[in-house]
Amino acid sequence: MLGEGPIRLVIGDNHVRAEFDGIRFTSKLIDGRFPEYQRVVPKKSDSLISADRVTLRQALQRTAILSNEKYRGIRLDVKKNNVIIQAHNPEQEEAEEELEVSYAGTELEIGFNVNYLLDALGAIDNDAVEIQVTDANSSCIIKDPENRECTYVVMPMRL
Repeated sequence: MLGEGPIRLVIGDNHVRAEFDGIRFTSKLIDGRFPEYQRVVPKKSDSLISADRVTLRQALQRTAILSNEKYRGIRLDVKKNNVIIQAHNPEQEEAEEELEVSYAGTELEIGFNVNYLLDALGAIDNDAVEIQVTDANSSCIIKDPENRECTYVVMPMRL
């Protein structure tokens, strides 16, 4: 069985190496300062979209088929209790899905790379999902309403 013997750990000025069972793993240590991630995490927002995770994910997947293959951009048109998901591509093809959601905030249009939204929704196990939005230029927060340990931050994109 792998991993039953001793582990030799070597820490250098700019690397760390672990050796065990004839395997050598070396990793370069990060140079510089870690980015201030708190700057991109929006503070609590009163604009909250509550939706069925599976329904939202399926609508995003269908719409994504006609998004630009390079940028994967989709637009969310968020209105009272309604989200319209739109995608366009260079061949002038369009896709549009309309979803009923719980939302009472300000109307807004915001663009995202659909892959990032799908990744966050795929990591949530609950049937429901909450998305906090502030405005078209701010990141959104995606959360499982029953598990507050994980927060998914998705930056918007201009379309």
